[in-house]
Amino acid sequence: MHADLSPPKEVRHEWSAVIITCAVTGGVHTPAMSGALPVTPAQIAEQAIGAAEAGAAILHIHARDPNDGRPTPDPKAFMAFLPRIEQATDAVIDIT
Repeated sequence: MHADLSPPKEVRHEWSAVIITCAVTGGVHTPAMSGALPVTPAQIAEQAIGAAEAGAAILHIHARDPNDGRPTPDPKAFMAFLPRIEQATDAVIDIT
């Protein structure tokens, strides 16, 4: 049984908007940690686009070395998927 962590009724507010951020790839994860981790540029783009279609306004994305799945800062790795995401969504893209 879970405790109710919502604020007391007297401090609740009606929200008119919610901003959803999706961390598509994670920063330190590798394929050995999760089979669901997108590694190839196509997988990263597909999951980022899917997140935006599901309502994410911000996409936080790390590039991956498609050979081994490790994070990489290589600009070429980012350019392998960024144009596709930019074309398919209006989400804010936050690269790290």
